[in-house]
Amino acid sequence: MTLRLEDKVTIVREVAEVASGAYSAIAADYSGLTVAKMDELRATARKAGVYVRVVRNTLARRAVEGTAFACMQDVLVGPMILGFSQEDPGAAARLFRDFAKQNDKMTIKVVAIGGQAYDASKLESVAKLPTRDEAISQLMSVMKAPVAKFVRTLAEPTAKFVRTVAAVKDQKEAQA
Repeated sequence: MTLRLEDKVTIVREVAEVASGAYSAIAADYSGLTVAKMDELRATARKAGVYVRVVRNTLARRAVEGTAFACMQDVLVGPMILGFSQEDPGAAARLFRDFAKQNDKMTIKVVAIGGQAYDASKLESVAKLPTRDEAISQLMSVMKAPVAKFVRTLAEPTAKFVRTVAAVKDQKEAQA
């Protein structure tokens, strides 16, 4: 199917806009997947906050040019599907990892995060990155720990005094 110039410009503009605000990107070879499987991937991606698009390689190269994902340009060869994480850095990696486990025909080609392109072996590392809520939770627990320990330290002399008085009381009751 041939695309008109206006369609190509629209596609490049749309993908470039998404890429400029994305945290990470994944490119995968989807050859051999059925239309039903691709629809399933797209539906799952919408729920996960991941932008998924099949784009011609020349258009994809132009779209990521000037973004943090320009490092992916050399790998965009053959039938590729692009996934951009829009909510948290690991969302696209988790989506593509889980989908590739269920579908042997999908192979991950490149993972890009922070302006660096990595091969498929780094997919698991990126997928294990915490979500925003998990990261905030971890930060809050780290921030809370010193305060909680300080409060326990301040309360300990009083608690020790109460335990000592109770021990003396028990000892006197035992003697009487």
